[in-house]
Amino acid sequence: MDSARHIIMSVVLTLIIVVLGASGYVIIEGWNVIDALYMTVITLATVGYREVHDVSQIGRLYTILLIFVGVGCLGYVGGTLMQFIVEGRIRTVLGRRRLDKKIGRLKNHYIVCGYGRIGRVLCENLRRKKSFDLVVVEKNEDLVHVMDEDGVLYVFGDAADETILLRAGIEHAKGLVAVLATDTDNVFLVLTARQLNPDLIIMARASRNRSKSKLMAAGANEVESPYDMGARSMAQKIIRPAVTTFLDFAVTHQRKDIQMEEMQISDSSKLANVMLKDSGIRQDYNLIIMAIKKYNGSMLFNPSFESVIQPGDTVIAVGEVANLQKLEKILDPL
Repeated sequence: MDSARHIIMSVVLTLIIVVLGASGYVIIEGWNVIDALYMTVITLATVGYREVHDVSQIGRLYTILLIFVGVGCLGYVGGTLMQFIVEGRIRTVLGRRRLDKKIGRLKNHYIVCGYGRIGRVLCENLRRKKSFDLVVVEKNEDLVHVMDEDGVLYVFGDAADETILLRAGIEHAKGLVAVLATDTDNVFLVLTARQLNPDLIIMARASRNRSKSKLMAAGANEVESPYDMGARSMAQKIIRPAVTTFLDFAVTHQRKDIQMEEMQISDSSKLANVMLKDSGIRQDYNLIIMAIKKYNGSMLFNPSFESVIQPGDTVIAVGEVANLQKLEKILDPL
């Protein structure tokens, strides 16, 4: 039985005892309801006030019975309330400690600052990729239960506070996403984060175009405007409906039979320094290589079968999820 049901039963039991106790005085002594209720309350509370009227022998026996039964039940009710308060506090403290320990063990994780509409959707998409470790920083107390329900690691507090970012593990983080409510907050956050970790990859949201330059100057690596992205997406759906439908299926996990994924090639991969025609990617995994991002940053679209996959390159492939996962293990076996 959970704590909420205990509380409800305790309240109902208290009301039943008071009603029955008052009814007994009305029946036995013939008192009015107010006098009977008053006598019942002071008896159960054991405050020692005098009786409102003289009590008969039967009334005294009834009062003794009411004390034994009522005080015992009220003791149970009080114990239940204390247990609910103490256990709830203990669960909160222990739960926070567990979260802090998990966050303290993270390396190369991403910190998402802000768990509003954009932040929550962003985290949902990132968590689909199991290799991503996320920590959310949020100062809105109303969103704490939402983060608990979603099962995300989080730190409650102001993202612009250095101590909060340090608790989120910014010194060991790989990247940070600033999606706070205002551009001003995001600028200050980017400045603070860049000072704490100069090597951090920072992506920020800009509500207005004129804020993009300020965010870049503050230290953001990438700045995106949800409004611009939404407008471009709507335009592409009108201009190229088939292309956008394909991309929606490939990158938003709407279908399991086709996905688009990027995979980096490690030095230990058996396909390192191998031509595409000799890699067996098409034959063994039934995947299509859409592009190769070279280690120097250049992008090779629709690579020829004689293109060589080198360590540090990133392969962009399309195909079934299971085959993509098999190829990822080959490209990065560690």
